[in-house]
Amino acid sequence: MTEYRVGMHVRGQVTGIQPYGAFVSLDEKHQGLIHISECKYGFVGDINKLLKIGDVIEVVILDIDEYTQKISLSLRCLTEPQVTNLKKLENVHQTHKHYWTNRNTVIGFAPIEQNLENWINSGLKDTLKIK
Repeated sequence: MTEYRVGMHVRGQVTGIQPYGAFVSLDEKHQGLIHISECKYGFVGDINKLLKIGDVIEVVILDIDEYTQKISLSLRCLTEPQVTNLKKLENVHQTHKHYWTNRNTVIGFAPIEQNLENWINSGLKDTLKIK
């Protein structure tokens, strides 16, 4: 595994496609995987629309697991990032602290206690309708 390094650009041939990614043969002894998230920027609904078995492609080596001998590959690293309109925010100060709950309201478990019987009855009715 010494001939490959993280960051290298290599050519390989697609040998298999699964819903989660594509297997690429780098040479006779080494094979890597392009995870579906590394195919392109954005959502990939069907990897079969991007790659076909037998395609010869250039990929970037993202990671090499020395213990399992697995190689992670990327097509996405070869393209320009799609986020281009971001502007650097200067001198922006956050003035509001965000709380995940309203700290001024003390409700506790009262809503659960008040609604528990209705939720149980509703669940039982739904269960009886299914059977």
